[in-house]
Amino acid sequence: QVQLVESGGGLVQAGGSLRLSCVASGSIFRPNAMGWYRQAPGKQRQLVADITNGGVANYADSVKGRFTISRDNGRDEMYLQMNSLKPEDTAVYYCMLNQGGGYQYWGQGTQVTVSS
Repeated sequence: QVQLVESGGGLVQAGGSLRLSCVASGSIFRPNAMGWYRQAPGKQRQLVADITNGGVANYADSVKGRFTISRDNGRDEMYLQMNSLKPEDTAVYYCMLNQGGGYQYWGQGTQVTVSS
């Protein structure tokens, strides 16, 4: 079993920055991929960014150039640096770990609210 714990969410004004963290623990196998997803009220959960063990990152078009995903494989931690935040970035942000073979895990989420 794997546990994922997110932190770093909060309330920020438009144009501001936040840094999210995700700490993974438990039976973690490699290779794996980790990612950040978000879900706004009334909308489906969507990919924000993901990253492989090798550091290959992929971003949603809406966050390219503003968000940066990174990970520390030695500590099984992942981060999301969010700059130039917009009100439309308001959502619950979830950490995800995919170990393949159908083993996908989710954190409980952290709220990010961007005021205009």
